[in-house]
Amino acid sequence: MHTISSNRPYLVRALYEWITDNNMTPHLLVNAAIKGVHVPEKRIEDGKIVLNIAPGATRDLELGNEWILFNARFDGKPFAIRIPVNAILAVYARENGQGMIFPEESPPGSGKAKSSKPRLRVIK
Repeated sequence: MHTISSNRPYLVRALYEWITDNNMTPHLLVNAAIKGVHVPEKRIEDGKIVLNIAPGATRDLELGNEWILFNARFDGKPFAIRIPVNAILAVYARENGQGMIFPEESPPGSGKAKSSKPRLRVIK
């Protein structure tokens, strides 16, 4: 049986393009507790953070297969954002909430079994 790479980075890129093509504002919901997440700590609420990734809100946005990288300003100060793709919990349009929610992934060694068939839901 062949192993297949995660579809999450591909879906993130497709949803980003779809949202921006429709002149809406793409947002990411991020699990800030995942190892490697580098976001402004004071913006984290309940272990999660929402980030505006619209072209006018970011600089040097990279939606890669392993990492989401960009620069943004928070309280007037520049900040380099780094997010492992597995920390992305949702991508959605601010204006109407349409997008996709991804299942949370358990960290390696946590003892929690990861579902072999992750479920994706559309935000309505």
